[in-house]
Amino acid sequence: MSEFKAALFDLDGTLIDTEDQYTEFWERIGSIYCPNSDVAEKIKGTTLKQTLELFFPDAKIQEKVVTELNAWEAQMRYEFYPDALKFIQNLKSHNVTCAIVTSSNKLKMANVEKQIPDFNKIFDKVLTSEDFAASKPNPDCYIKAAKACGCERSECVVFEDAFTGLQAGRDSGIFTIGLSMSNGREAIADKCDFVLDGYQNVTYETILQAKQSV
Repeated sequence: MSEFKAALFDLDGTLIDTEDQYTEFWERIGSIYCPNSDVAEKIKGTTLKQTLELFFPDAKIQEKVVTELNAWEAQMRYEFYPDALKFIQNLKSHNVTCAIVTSSNKLKMANVEKQIPDFNKIFDKVLTSEDFAASKPNPDCYIKAAKACGCERSECVVFEDAFTGLQAGRDSGIFTIGLSMSNGREAIADKCDFVLDGYQNVTYETILQAKQSV
C-alpha cells in the first residue's frame, strides 16, 4: 500500500482554477434554458454529454449550448493553483508518472494547451471524456488511468476536488486525496482518504507518508 508510482489528477478545481468561470457560464445558461434546476452545482464531474442529456434534452437547445460553451472555453483563463506546478515537478523528480484524468473533452483540452504550451510535456498521460465508457462517479476513468500508467491501483494516488470525482477515486480502490479549494475541508473530509488545502509545501514525501498511514 505504501508504494507511490503514479499521480492521477483531475483538472478543473483540482489543478486548474476554473470553477468560478464554469459556475458563471452554467448559471447563465441554466437561467435561460432550465430555470431553478441548479445546473452549475449538479454537473460538477460529469461529461458534457451527460449534462446535455440530463438538463437540455432538446436537440436544438443542445446545439446552442454546445456552441456557447465552445466559445466560452476558448476565452477562459487556464491557470494552475499556486505551487501546483512545483508539486508536479517534485513528483516527477521522484519518477512518479503524472496523468490528467478529466471529464472534459479533447476540444476543451486543446484550449488548455494553447495557454499552457508545455502541458503535454508536464503530464505523461492525458485521459479525456472520449477515453471512458462512463464518467465520474463511475470509477472506470481511474481504473483505466492506472492501467495506462502501467501501475497497479495500489501504486497510484488520485487527486480530486468534486464529490463525483472523490467517489470515483475511492470506488476504484485507489488512495484518494481531496483538494479543499472548491468544496471546503469539512465537506470532503469523509469522502476521501486525506485532505490537502492546497499545494504549498506539499512534496512527494507528504503524499507517501499520508499513503503509508492508512
